[in-house]
Amino acid sequence: MLSFDFTQLSPREKYKILIGSVVPRPIALVTTVDAEGRVNAAPFSFFNALSADPPILALGVENHADLSPKDTTRNIQLNQEFTVNIVSDPLVEAMNVCAVPFEPGFDELLAAGLSALPGSRVACPRIAEAPVALECRRMMGLSIGQSREIILGEVLMAHVRDDLIDPATLYIDQLGLDAIGRMGGHGYARTRDYFDLPTRTLQAWREQPGGGERIWPEA
Repeated sequence: MLSFDFTQLSPREKYKILIGSVVPRPIALVTTVDAEGRVNAAPFSFFNALSADPPILALGVENHADLSPKDTTRNIQLNQEFTVNIVSDPLVEAMNVCAVPFEPGFDELLAAGLSALPGSRVACPRIAEAPVALECRRMMGLSIGQSREIILGEVLMAHVRDDLIDPATLYIDQLGLDAIGRMGGHGYARTRDYFDLPTRTLQAWREQPGGGERIWPEA
């Protein structure tokens, strides 16, 4: 094992180790609205769900090289709301267009060939092509040093493509969702290599110690 003291590493060195180790990371394609009512769309992989009650999502938004906030941070601070659109495999190339550092006010959705639908509980739109969209209200922002803002948002509304969710159980079809994860560098991973591994009860483990058996979906 090689060991690295993070107090002795540069920010870039810390970044490289973290993004190569904490994988795969879900990708949030975040839509916001600026002061002129223009829609911004940008992807972030420093993102996850932190709580269900209350329902909280977290975004880690890096500032620009000159330490000024990105459009996403500025828009969320202005309007106190945003929408997280989950990136599926068919949306990868469109998501990559939205990652281009366009000037403020540029229409990323138009350039990426994506469509906007009005929000139900927030003013910023969701992306019609996204399999899941989560409308959020900003709960708080944490300025981490000078380089990054961590934004916590409370989920107000979820939009799930109707063929992906069972309305009786609310279980979402993970294979059908076909979400993409972010790896290190320019890498991405599909989630199609999927299996179930039920959490074991103490009694079941005592009867048969071990980690259990993987259950693979039928082809």
